Amino acid sequence: IVVPMAGGSLITKLRKSSRELMKVGLVEEGPEPRMFGAQASGCAPIVNAVQAGERQVRPIQKPNTIARSLAIGNPAAGPYSLEVLRETGGTGVAAYEDSIIDGIRMLAETEGIFTETAGGVVISSLKRLVEQGKIKKDEVTVAFVTGNGLKT
Repeated sequence: IVVPMAGGSLITKLRKSSRELMKVGLVEEGPEPRMFGAQASGCAPIVNAVQAGERQVRPIQKPNTIARSLAIGNPAAGPYSLEVLRETGGTGVAAYEDSIIDGIRMLAETEGIFTETAGGVVISSLKRLVEQGKIKKDEVTVAFVTGNGLKT
């Protein structure tokens, strides 16, 4: 699962919901899905903490990204999202600023979905994860595209 991260709470809630669905029998019990958090490189405090192996997030004083909906320099759920990434075997990835628009374009051209910049972050991050071998091309992967392109 590839999830956009701003304050970090979405990824923690997705993990909670996947556990609850298994517990009540609506989803077959099995290994927990790996979760990957995506942020823009111009504001990636959670990803920076993951890459540094830290358990706390260091706030970014001034976000500098076109992905305004993800520009949370001091994510409230940062430590909890770090825990989810670590415990599910996922990681954090930062989309390069110049790849965000490419992600928007790719999603529109291949799926007919018009997303805003957070979706571009997710799609370009997913592409990087595949290129890095962290997600295999034949794995079932869910990319959360949470905003409509008309928003921005």
